[in-house]
Amino acid sequence: MRQPHHPTPDPVKPGQESVWDYPRPAITEPTPRRIQIVHRNVALVDSRAAWRTLETSHPPTYYIPQSDVAMQHLHPNPRRSMCEWKGQARYYDIVIGNTRINARAWSYSNPSPSFAGIKDAIAFYPDLLDECRVDGVKITPQPGQFYGGWISEFEAGPFKGGPGTRFW
Repeated sequence: MRQPHHPTPDPVKPGQESVWDYPRPAITEPTPRRIQIVHRNVALVDSRAAWRTLETSHPPTYYIPQSDVAMQHLHPNPRRSMCEWKGQARYYDIVIGNTRINARAWSYSNPSPSFAGIKDAIAFYPDLLDECRVDGVKITPQPGQFYGGWISEFEAGPFKGGPGTRFW
């Protein structure tokens, strides 16, 4: 059987944390950072009450309370998926004017007990959105179509998701 390659963590600069210090299994925790999303000049998210999930080798994924999301732009999508840590996710399409981005936001209405803090909070795949920011810093989407992590100057990698990282 092929053994997974474990990369050498990048050096951690001042103000950063290494994704290689994140736990496995994954956890969730509140974050004091300001989370913002703007798409097509519409503010979809502006929150200082978000939670983040952390898992070894992954950049954080942010979950925003619905009170800080422009919910009129989210429409239920029939897609569902299962996370081994959080439970069953339900998806939303993002609709602004005549533009629809299918299944690019999700939430957990009945998360596992250790993820109760993200119940009904909304997470967004950042890859198709115009601007996603953490404390005013524009992020880079985590590579790969499966993951929804947000890479910012606050994390040191390397990050799972790109070619050759499947077995990290």
